[in-house]
Amino acid sequence: MLYPSIDKIFQKIGSKYLLVNVVAKRAKEMRKTGHYQMPEEEYKLKKNIGKALEEIANDMIIIKEEDKNKGK
Repeated sequence: MLYPSIDKIFQKIGSKYLLVNVVAKRAKEMRKTGHYQMPEEEYKLKKNIGKALEEIANDMIIIKEEDKNKGK
């Protein structure tokens, strides 16, 4: 089974397009600044893409409704 669950993430972000953009942006930010929202040893995944997905699943990254509607 995949972690974090894609179903859990889609409950937070309903659009695949928005999810890809948010995760890519956060992963680049992690690489550039080295800032993580959890201690690095608490992440289950090693790559920044996976860590960004974990942050979304754990409600550390929240998309505001106004941001969700920008693409429409």
